[in-house]
Amino acid sequence: MRTAARIRPKTKAELAKMRESGRIVGEVLAGVAERIKPGVTLLELDAWAEAHIRGRGATPSFKGYHGFPRSLCVSVNEEVVHGIPGKRALRDGDIVTVDCGALLDGWHGDAARTFCVGSSDPESRELLRVCEGSLMAGVAELRPQRRLGDVSKAVEAFVKRESGFAVVRQYVGHGIGRALHEEPQVPNYFEPGFPHADLMLEPGHVFAIEPMVNAGTHEVRVLEDLWTVVTADGRRSAHFEHTVAVTEDGPQVLTLP
Repeated sequence: MRTAARIRPKTKAELAKMRESGRIVGEVLAGVAERIKPGVTLLELDAWAEAHIRGRGATPSFKGYHGFPRSLCVSVNEEVVHGIPGKRALRDGDIVTVDCGALLDGWHGDAARTFCVGSSDPESRELLRVCEGSLMAGVAELRPQRRLGDVSKAVEAFVKRESGFAVVRQYVGHGIGRALHEEPQVPNYFEPGFPHADLMLEPGHVFAIEPMVNAGTHEVRVLEDLWTVVTADGRRSAHFEHTVAVTEDGPQVLTLP
């Protein structure tokens, strides 16, 4: 078996910094949850989130990142990830994913959550349940002496066991710290030989685990804005994410309010 290159764990002092940036992200998602309702525009959510992040002494990780124009990624219904907030108003029955990042004192936090807007149909509720459950199945594997590939296996296995939904393969989780995206990549499916799949987890490793689950095909495409990713068949998608540290006592979610 090929040995994975070592990924440097964060120190306890660095983890303490990441807890602070992660807490801000958690606060934003909690605040968004209170504000999501029919008639609210995506720009209104973005403006509130940016004000909260800056009010806490941090900066939005996403704004200006490779030219991204907003502070949140907000993706509605068939949009998978990287939706650009605009004047679109949410409608009863929509599902909406809000992805948020915050940079504080040089350290990033990153998390996402999909919400139902008003009433919701059974398939949408089930899609959210399965996606969030797959995230937590992956998080549970973030323990010393486990391998990174165990996270990928757990996410994929949960989705297959619980549903006929499909895991997105073109977009994956990642390491995180001083950079928003660090090595290694963390796929939400398992294939032997994937880079870093055999990485032995150590206390101090930090990853953004983020399954994206589609109601139909796993295939996606990018719209003309060169950011928004949508499902290839137009069916709905959910996305849940947390920044999580490996500790001697097991996984510690850093992006809670």
